[in-house]
Amino acid sequence: MDTIIDYLHYGFVQHALMAGTLAAVLGAVVGYFVVLRNLNFAAHALSHIGFTGAAAAAALPFLGLGTLEGVLLFTVVAALAIGLSGDRLQRSDMAIGMVLSISLGLGALFLHLSKGFATQAKSIFFGAPFGVSTAQLEEMAALSLLSLAALAIFSRRLLFASIQPRLAEARGLSLTGLSIAFMVVLAVSVGLASQIVGILLVFTLVIAPAGIVLRFCRSFWRGIGLSAGLSVAVVWAGLLLDCLTDWLATFWITAIFFVIYLAVEIWCRAVRKE
Repeated sequence: MDTIIDYLHYGFVQHALMAGTLAAVLGAVVGYFVVLRNLNFAAHALSHIGFTGAAAAAALPFLGLGTLEGVLLFTVVAALAIGLSGDRLQRSDMAIGMVLSISLGLGALFLHLSKGFATQAKSIFFGAPFGVSTAQLEEMAALSLLSLAALAIFSRRLLFASIQPRLAEARGLSLTGLSIAFMVVLAVSVGLASQIVGILLVFTLVIAPAGIVLRFCRSFWRGIGLSAGLSVAVVWAGLLLDCLTDWLATFWITAIFFVIYLAVEIWCRAVRKE
């Protein structure tokens, strides 16, 4: 315990915990709607498109983009294009898959062209939570607050459209508008999550918390709260275990979520008979 307290005095650990909290909360809240709307593949595609943005920022320094800015640029543009599909999004897997393929190809090219390949690749793929600067933390805080505020404004309409899309459309709700707005918020959450667990494992923060909570909780607001609380707790545990063991926080975060998932699945099947 004394060792953990000692680590908490370091600025880079404090930054990692604050950045992790921001990414965990936004990822859990957005992920709740991703699971409800069955947009797992679209979220997966955005995370890998973000890889292309991060690689482009590394390979093309004249753009003046940091890793986070590169991820956000590419994912937001892709999110706008995907969001235009509206309620047809779930039926456009082929189009999303083709965009994903060319994005990964471009990302591989950008990484090949960049200097410091190994260092850049590790940071992009597996995150660098202990390398978050004060400026990046401020940027993440601003993006998180704006995204959560936007979700708060249209959350009721989004929930209605997610559960009863035909009825929502009949009542005059713009499914395409809601889809675009939500996909942009999802793109931001992917960008923030990539700073903690890396592009390859964004799913961990965006899908795992909500997926676990929805197995035993059907209340919307309680589910949102439990997802965010679980995500923050796991991220903090993973970051602190990284400090104590020198094993990547990414590994600890994914491993803890996996163990919790297995425990919940066993409980649901053995006790609730689901």
